[in-house]
Formats: sequence, structure tokens, C-alpha cells
Amino acid sequence: MSFKPLHDMPSPEQLREEYPVSSRLAARKLERDRELAAVIQNQTNKFLVIVGPCSASSEDAVCDYVSRLSKVNRKLNKKLFIIPRIYTAKPRTNGNGYKGILHYPVGKGHSDLVKGLRAARNLHLRVVEESGLTTADELLYPEAYAYFQDIISYLAIGARSVEDQQHRFVSSGVDCPVGMKNPTNGNPDTLFYSIFAAQHGHKFIYRDREVKSSGNPLAHAIIRGYENLKGEYVPNYQYEQLLKIGERYRKQRLKNPFIICDVNHANSGKDYSREPMIIYDVLESRSKSEEIRMMVRGVMIESFIEAGRQEISGNVYGKSVTDGCLGWNETEELLHYIAEHV
Repeated sequence: MSFKPLHDMPSPEQLREEYPVSSRLAARKLERDRELAAVIQNQTNKFLVIVGPCSASSEDAVCDYVSRLSKVNRKLNKKLFIIPRIYTAKPRTNGNGYKGILHYPVGKGHSDLVKGLRAARNLHLRVVEESGLTTADELLYPEAYAYFQDIISYLAIGARSVEDQQHRFVSSGVDCPVGMKNPTNGNPDTLFYSIFAAQHGHKFIYRDREVKSSGNPLAHAIIRGYENLKGEYVPNYQYEQLLKIGERYRKQRLKNPFIICDVNHANSGKDYSREPMIIYDVLESRSKSEEIRMMVRGVMIESFIEAGRQEISGNVYGKSVTDGCLGWNETEELLHYIAEHV
């Protein structure tokens, strides 16, 4: 058992020189970042919607999707703050399966992480250039944040990573909001400990240095359902659960309490077609309870051009190769519905 060195990775500085952010895009990102911070700090009534494919597997299809999303954003941006979900690296339950464009930049069967870093940065940059919408990604590899920190506006820590100390510590030092997902077993203590850790400063090892973080006051919760000991999916988006989670949140005395409902994954029982119904339920709960309305101020939706999913070998344009997603027409209708009911 051993590691076999394959390639030296480019430095973050090198990639920023190869794929630079223009002054215009830097100003746009600053504008978006300030507005997003205001959403999480409850300084605006806008509702956060993070929406896009489960995995950003095709650059052209993803940019096509975000082009459509930007047109909807122009109509709804007085009510919604929309962030395209551009997930370039995917966690795998057993280590197998499609791991994202970061692993497979030139084909779904050929892994090349050096080219993958370039492909992922180029994709995020192209999305912002073409749509004006800064992006969200999952922080699967904490050390990779340095390659994207000048482009990305939002990071999520996945259900499998949320207990990991390095993910928590890096989250405490990044310059953007970080959503911490509840773990796959649903333990709320783990969720709130992760937010607490991310909101406080730490000394730790990062990219061959000892560093000190300041703490991230914009770290918050994403609830995505969980699996019980029988392997059954258990949702946690329903009215009573939202009240309980909100009460636990308040007792923790964390900064900027903010909950996003992930309406796929275990909350939908891995059935993407239930995403609209779950959003209707969440919005109704907000209308019934001021406590829920003040706490639950965002949703995460898995959506692409074509509904459903296909195998990795599939060639349907704009269709997910990982989890099933809503199609574009249903997504557009759903975004208008959300804007009308927040």
C-alpha cells in the first residue's frame, strides 16, 4: 500500500493567471457577495434559491442552463436571490461512480485532475461571464478552495463531510457563506457543532502552512433529510421538524441563524419529481409560522434542462448523470411560484 506521485498540481496563482477574473467580473462578484451576505444576515426580504444540476458534467449544457436561469433572474430578482449550482466535484458513497468535471474534464472515463482544475475554474468563470450570476459549489476538497476563491460566492459542505475537522476549519476561513448539511444519519448535534466550529477561528494546517482563521459568521444550516438505521429515507422539511430545528438553532446562540431546505436527496426520497411538492410544503409552513418564516429563508433545488437522469454513458444533452433533476420547464414554473409566495 502506497501513494504513487502522478503529476505536480498547478498553483492557485498560476490558474488565476491562466483564467483571470476581469475588473468588471470582480466588481460584479463583490456586488453579489454583499447582497448574499445581506440575505443571510436577514437585512433584506429576498429569498435564497440555489438551483442547478446535481453535477456540472457538461460545460456547454451547464452554460445553456444558466443562460436560461439568468433570464428568469432578471424577472424575479426583486423577490429572489438566485445562485446557479455548479458542482464540479461529487462525493461518492462507495468511492465509485461519476466524480465530477474536476476528475473527468475530457471524458467520463478518463481521470485527469490537473486538467480538471482548469476545466472547473474555466466553467465557473464562463458562467459568471455569460450570465452575471456568481456560483455555488460543494467544498469536497478543502485544499481546492484556493483555486476558486475569487469566483465562487457560496460553498456547501456535504452530508458526508460535515463531521470532518478540516472541512469545518477551512469553512471558518473562507470569504463566502458556507452551508453545512445535516449528516446522513440526521443527528442535529453534528449539524450545529459544525456551524459552531465554522463560526469560530482556529489554527490549523492548510496548503503546507500553519494558518489562523477568523471564523465565518455566515456559516449556516442546510437540511436535506437523512436515513434511519433501517436504511429508510426520513424527511426533515415538514412543519413540526422545522419548528424543532429552529428551536435547537436558537438555543445554540449561533450567529445569523439561517436554514436552507434541500428539497431533493433524503427529503424527496431520491425522487426528484417531489421537489415542487416539498417546496409548496415549506412555503406553506412559512406562511403559518413567523418563527419558521424568519429562519427558513432558502431552498436548494436540483434541476437541469432535461428531467430525470441517465447513466454515465448516456448522451442526452442537458440530462443529469448523477441524481435525477427537474427539467427546465418545471423549474421555471417553480421559480415563479416561489417568488409569488415568499
